[in-house]
Amino acid sequence: MRCPYCGNDDTQVKDSRPTEDSNAIRRRRVCNGCGGRFTTFERVQLRDLIVVKKSGRKVPFDREKLARSVNTALRKRQVDPETAERMISGVVRQLESVGDVEVTSDQIGEYVMEGLKGLDDVAFVRFASVYKNFSSADDFQSFLTEMGGDDPEDQG
Repeated sequence: MRCPYCGNDDTQVKDSRPTEDSNAIRRRRVCNGCGGRFTTFERVQLRDLIVVKKSGRKVPFDREKLARSVNTALRKRQVDPETAERMISGVVRQLESVGDVEVTSDQIGEYVMEGLKGLDDVAFVRFASVYKNFSSADDFQSFLTEMGGDDPEDQG
């Protein structure tokens, strides 16, 4: 494994253990060149997925891109990174179990929104604002109204 700090190919595994959901192996590594420490994750990949964009363009599925967008939505929120990682793994498993090699960007967005709704309401709305391309405050208001029933005055 190449060191992310200096690019050296000579790295050593110091510790390996399964993640909480046992869907990946977490490896702590150290670079024999610069001494840098980093973590890698090893996962089972059932198939190579292709994402069909709204424009019709097809690109390979990138789990890291999915993780970046989820982590952007979760930025400065009180969500455990392991919990977020489990949610991301769940989305990937859902995509792989669709049964088709091609998945639409809309499918991915819906699965992520479903996962975020269960984790954190603010992250859910943040992600939805980008995914649904909100252009004004009215878009936020309409979306929150559609979510419905979350008004504390209605409960009680």
